[in-house]
Amino acid sequence: MSAAVAQVVDLAEARASNLTEIIGRAEQRARERGLAYRGQLTPEEAWTLQQEHSSAKLIDVRTSEELTLIGSVPGALSVQWKLYPDWRLNPNFLAQIKASVAPTDLVLLLCRSGVRSREAAELLAHQGFANCFNVLEGFEGDKNAASQRIVAGWKARGLPWSH
Repeated sequence: MSAAVAQVVDLAEARASNLTEIIGRAEQRARERGLAYRGQLTPEEAWTLQQEHSSAKLIDVRTSEELTLIGSVPGALSVQWKLYPDWRLNPNFLAQIKASVAPTDLVLLLCRSGVRSREAAELLAHQGFANCFNVLEGFEGDKNAASQRIVAGWKARGLPWSH
């Protein structure tokens, strides 16, 4: 094997090992909390999986109004969990997910703070999606003492997003 080929093989093995470690940490968090779905990811871990794992699908479950006003993640699919303005569950959520991802895909769910995405992960796990992950902190995270969402989450961690 040439040095160049060996270097490519080493890089591929390191990348696969990193993805396995990320998934393992996420699974451990879920086990510790007794969750029904596969795992909990940090925003950075979710971004890495979205970029490097061929079957990872980032699903943003926020409303279309939130995406327009607050911003979105490049490459994320949008499937609303609840509908604005009355915050009722989206009656087409499951059908829209089934049309967008395979049951074997890694389904990475993101909302504003991690609450709606957790609810969506629970539903999908009960519907046979074995590889559901909630993105902790969500897109904006929890509020600070001044009721601002600037201390945690996807945006605050400096991950890619756009308006």
